[in-house]
Amino acid sequence: MSLLHAASGEVISLQPLGDTLINALSTAIVRTPHLELIRTVLHAGRSVPEHKIDGELTLQCIEGELRVSAHGRKITLMPGQMLFLDGGVPHAVEAVKDSSALLTLLRIKAE
Repeated sequence: MSLLHAASGEVISLQPLGDTLINALSTAIVRTPHLELIRTVLHAGRSVPEHKIDGELTLQCIEGELRVSAHGRKITLMPGQMLFLDGGVPHAVEAVKDSSALLTLLRIKAE
């Protein structure tokens, strides 16, 4: 079964999940050949190990608190804050609190 993604012109809610965050999972919102948007959910103490992608990315904290390791430092993201990373930058993400964020990836093909 394939995941349903938002259609062009469709309004997408990015409101905090609030009380439902505890049981929420990450959800793909949009996926095209060039762009991917994911509502990422990480529960307190969980992490995404260090990795890198070819394209640029942004991570916008919607709720909770995230700690991103990149550029040799730890960067804390609070609700309403967004981080931009160039393509190829190694990074890891840890949830300090139950959190949701909008992850936007520019998908490029290696030449």
